[in-house]
Amino acid sequence: MPASSRHVGVAPSREEPTDSRPVTVVARELDAAEFTGAHAHTWGQFTYALEGVLRVSAANSSWIVPPLRAIWIEAGTMHEVTVLEAASMRLLCVDMARSPFARNLEVVEVSPLLRESIEALEQMGFGDESPRSRLLSELILDELPRSATRPIRVPLPTDKRLKALCASLLNEPGSPQTLEHWARQVGASERTLARLFERELGLSFSQWRQQVRLAHAAPLIARGVPLSQVADQLGYASQSAFSAMFKKTFGSTPTAFFHKRA
Repeated sequence: MPASSRHVGVAPSREEPTDSRPVTVVARELDAAEFTGAHAHTWGQFTYALEGVLRVSAANSSWIVPPLRAIWIEAGTMHEVTVLEAASMRLLCVDMARSPFARNLEVVEVSPLLRESIEALEQMGFGDESPRSRLLSELILDELPRSATRPIRVPLPTDKRLKALCASLLNEPGSPQTLEHWARQVGASERTLARLFERELGLSFSQWRQQVRLAHAAPLIARGVPLSQVADQLGYASQSAFSAMFKKTFGSTPTAFFHKRA
């Protein structure tokens, strides 16, 4: 974690959902580089940024979460959250008896209906158990599984040499350094690192770096940075090369993937 990072606490237990109030909303304003250390909850958590960009690490993977998307984290799942861009964050705490997903981690596109429902429930406060509060909770629980989407996921390794390399590239995705360079930095041969990438991550070094770059394109595109600048910052030879790789990976152009629906 960069030296300028600042650790922040997690949601207090008073915000825990109950049978009569299966969904609660916690609002948090976080600055860039703030993070939560590894932790888990007794409730399911839906992490969503109205503004800003988050990086969520869990289950040996890292997800970039821009404003149009959010991530579901099941109870008991150890995770860390790093704020990549100052974020206005909403945490939905969900009673696990009402879990809307079969898997412990799920990426969700925040639809207009889901966004407005979250805002309405937030305005009602923690202690409200009125019929309207319960109706909003039920609407949110019904809408969540309808919104699952293709994730921007980057697998993470366990080998300490590979972890050091991957951490550096996560912080500087546009780095042009070769695997030979990284081998010298982490004290392993290039062949060893190449073998570790295939064994632990199922990807070559270049494929994994490509995933990191595409994931980190999210905050740039979401705030309207021209694609030519995004391509340049992330080490692509041209805008067309970046767009082609993005479409090959995610099935749509960068503009369409992050297009805000009315």
